[in-house]
Amino acid sequence: MSKVASGKTTAPKAKLLDEFNASIMFDKELYLQDIEGSIAHVKMLSKQDIISNDARDKIIDGLAIIKKEIEEGKYQFNIADEDIHMSIESRLSTIIGDDAKRMHTARSRNDQVALDFRMYVLKSNKEIISLLLELERVLLNISKKHTKTLLPGMTHLQHAQPINFAYHMLAYVSMFKRDIERLEDSYKRNNISPIGCAALAGSPYKTDREYEASLLGFDSVSINCLDTVSDRDFALEILFNISTLMMHISRISEEIILWSSSEFGFVELSDEYSTSSSIMPQKKNPDVPELLRGKTGRVNGNLISLLTVLKGLPLAYNKDMQEDKEGVFDSVKTAKISVKILSEALKGMRIDEQAMLKATKKGHLSATDLADYLTANCGYTFRDAYKLTGEVVAFAEENSKDMSELNLQELQKFEPKIKEDVIETLQLETSMNARSSQGGTATCSTLAQLEYFENWMKKS
Repeated sequence: MSKVASGKTTAPKAKLLDEFNASIMFDKELYLQDIEGSIAHVKMLSKQDIISNDARDKIIDGLAIIKKEIEEGKYQFNIADEDIHMSIESRLSTIIGDDAKRMHTARSRNDQVALDFRMYVLKSNKEIISLLLELERVLLNISKKHTKTLLPGMTHLQHAQPINFAYHMLAYVSMFKRDIERLEDSYKRNNISPIGCAALAGSPYKTDREYEASLLGFDSVSINCLDTVSDRDFALEILFNISTLMMHISRISEEIILWSSSEFGFVELSDEYSTSSSIMPQKKNPDVPELLRGKTGRVNGNLISLLTVLKGLPLAYNKDMQEDKEGVFDSVKTAKISVKILSEALKGMRIDEQAMLKATKKGHLSATDLADYLTANCGYTFRDAYKLTGEVVAFAEENSKDMSELNLQELQKFEPKIKEDVIETLQLETSMNARSSQGGTATCSTLAQLEYFENWMKKS
């Protein structure tokens, strides 16, 4: 079978137009969705006595042959067929003859591509969620081992307050949990069938859209056909969700890059997920997190690209919308491999607890604890306590000490009311464990967060 017959243009098309107009070389990614959609469609058509059961069975058997050919690499994709829909219909015609033409009854390529693409996006949603749940398990396993491992918590990339490493990792567990929830919400919102909308206005045939939707696993059918064939919100949503996910991946990647440097030395990536310099044999480069950080740019570009394509389109379908797929395919592929490799890199990452502990003794991380002590025990307002604490910090620096290393006599030079219990207050572990409010860094609070996330994982 050749291309769709044209009702208005009759002159042969230029070869250059074939190349420019065709989408077959990338939308062949949708072959499985196209076949599954066509099987459901002909089942509905036969149920409604629009085509015979014999035609239905021939079409289904022929589509099974095509599926096998594609999966075995024997199928020939021809640019002359323009898109995956016409490619499959053309091949089906050579297998079963004219009954293949009945497959297109009561539908248009407009609702057909909307169906195929939506099914692909929904399937990808589930696949990314599954990979993210594995990443969450990896992060939780790391966290369980480090609820007492001290490291400097930072703001503005400056040492701020002592926290534990599990607490830091659970911040990323929180981020990826939101990513999972966004994908789940998108799945629920977009699990609506477009098939049966035809070109834009519905079909004159007595179709059963609900039946066809149920065969394909949709929760319901769309309400307005004009909106449905031009709707690509589901594609924008997965692109946005992936961009947000990759932003989170980029943030943890940036920290791994910093932590693995000589200046920090908090972690060391395994040789399996590192590379060496081409001329400097002593170097071990964090290529995995660097690539993850870099790939965030390309998925952001895919989101902006589709937003730009769609921003001025009148209803309903326009050929501009052929540009909706490549960016989504690329972002889905990027997200899947990124989550996988981050999980694997984290599994083999060595954590240097002593280097983290040593780093907490720089930057006077218990300074806020002294200000709180002066406020609670010595009659100071917090602002006055803050000012006096700054003077103590300056004194500690002049004497090459961390504030946590000052003795009672040194502290009493600034305020005689300070008592011996201040020494324990200023210890870094005490400071960390003092922050036991809900969501805080204290080990007891971190353990409560771990329990929360583990319970959530059991339900996911």
